[in-house]
Amino acid sequence: MSRKGQSITLSVSERDKTELEALAQEFGKTWGDRPNISKLIEAIARRQLTIAPNHDWPQTRIKALDIARQQLLDLGKIDEALAIAELLSSRSELTLPFRAEIDRFLSNPLPVWRQKIDHFIHRQQPFRLSYRDASDRLWHYTILHARIVPIEKRQYLMCRCEESEGNQDVPGLKHNWTLLLDRIEDAAVISVDRPWLPDLARIPVEFHLSGRLAFNYRRKQEDEEVGEAEGDPPIRRVIRNISNTFWFFREISPYWEDCVIVSPDSVRDRFQQKLIALCRQYDIKIGD
Repeated sequence: MSRKGQSITLSVSERDKTELEALAQEFGKTWGDRPNISKLIEAIARRQLTIAPNHDWPQTRIKALDIARQQLLDLGKIDEALAIAELLSSRSELTLPFRAEIDRFLSNPLPVWRQKIDHFIHRQQPFRLSYRDASDRLWHYTILHARIVPIEKRQYLMCRCEESEGNQDVPGLKHNWTLLLDRIEDAAVISVDRPWLPDLARIPVEFHLSGRLAFNYRRKQEDEEVGEAEGDPPIRRVIRNISNTFWFFREISPYWEDCVIVSPDSVRDRFQQKLIALCRQYDIKIGD
């Protein structure tokens, strides 16, 4: 004769009951096809399932996971970013504003046009898009190579296009564009039958570093050649393959007199003109 199990009564809200049933279903504690909360509790009591704290993660770990989520998004790996968001959502340590951000992402991870762009880049499939610039002019670009790059807390599509009209960069770089993702027209991204190019257009730029920078400079991924610090005073020679003079100038501007562009003349002259224009803003007389 079998012993009859003792019954207990659980007083839980309808939401908690739903969560318990979901856990029972997840761990295979069912009665037929239906989740069985009693079997779930029995498995916990017998230590077949382990209860672990959900409030012991430091904020540094949560921040690191969120950085990873955002970088995966930048790489177009939406499924992996969603997996991290779901992991974060299951934790109790999240602040209310951050939990709201994660919940919004889980309910609507990316707009359709952004998913299309990520998909085309991942497949190396050229595509065409419409873009509205800061002056509210509408442009159409045929993208032959692209990557999404976060710069100064905003996301840009760095791309190489068939079109060069309106591009003010130096010769050799006029087919490269930097498009702010927020200005890409919704539902205007389509594939085109073109070959995918291996990289952005690039030109080599030689510049010389002096002062402390000659010793403290750290090699960049785009650097083709980095020489040793030589001479008195010491100078370090660097050759870098750049894809855009605007961002290159932004990077070297803090170096001031410790960085001199040597070649090509087109890049050197453009930077010099910017320096002259800056001096004129301060009413400084330019020497002969």
